[in-house]
Amino acid sequence: MYDLIVIGAGAAGMTSALYALRNGKSVLVLESESLGGQIATSPRLENFPSIKEISGEQFASNLFEQIIHHGAQVEIEKVVGVEKVDGIFNVKTEYNAYQSKTVIIAAGVKHKHLRTKSNRDDLVGKGVYYCAICDGAFYKGKEVVVIGDANTALQYTLLLSSYCKKVYVYTLFDKFFGDQMLIKAMRAKENVEVRPNTSVIDFIGEDELKAIEYKDADGNIKTHEIPAVFVAIGQVPDCKVFSNLVDIDKDGYIVADESCKTKTEGLFVAGDCRTKAIRQVSTAVADGAIAATNASIYLESLN
Repeated sequence: MYDLIVIGAGAAGMTSALYALRNGKSVLVLESESLGGQIATSPRLENFPSIKEISGEQFASNLFEQIIHHGAQVEIEKVVGVEKVDGIFNVKTEYNAYQSKTVIIAAGVKHKHLRTKSNRDDLVGKGVYYCAICDGAFYKGKEVVVIGDANTALQYTLLLSSYCKKVYVYTLFDKFFGDQMLIKAMRAKENVEVRPNTSVIDFIGEDELKAIEYKDADGNIKTHEIPAVFVAIGQVPDCKVFSNLVDIDKDGYIVADESCKTKTEGLFVAGDCRTKAIRQVSTAVADGAIAATNASIYLESLN
């Protein structure tokens, strides 16, 4: 029996664990995929207070080492269900079942996949990618495409342009929606070409990507031979597994205010999977601190 189970090991989840551990609580962190969440795939983190610049991977690694130092138990197991019976939470994973007095859901969000007319998800990992920091180095010296117009797309473009021959950036509109510093840095790159007002409509290839099909600003359908595409068009939550205990809005996010409390007593939510206006590392960390503090207060009330 744990005092707290945290579902998700991103910035919000690991901060939740940190605050609960420092309050003397026993903590189990369950993560379905890889440690660090979305921030671990970011080439550079430059907007976290007190840190001038750090890779997202290193930031996540530092946070992980910190919670392990304070006694967190971490398991790589996907949660498939959560129930509350007689005041105790039963958390089921694909392999085990755990019990706790309180739970914090910090499941984050996943990369939004680009829907094409042929639904070519079979090319993911074979020329179509959703993480430049993970797979970009395979295309050193080659030409690549980035699809997207916000901060993640801009960061991917800057990273790829440092070792790729050329980076083409396809955007639906004629402007970017990211930080001005990133936009300015991208515009200064001589090997970056922006193609605005275009929409990628299909991926072409048998066993690997050979080209993309797109509609240009004039409505013409064209193809662009390219070995790799990096898609950065946003994220989506995956919170249906918790719907028996929480309210979920029309976009799939768990409904909770700044207290991070859900409709179920003792169950909290933190980070990008919560209904909120701003989703940044700093707001995820803030959520983690708030959720864990309120979970600790709830645990004290049980005594």
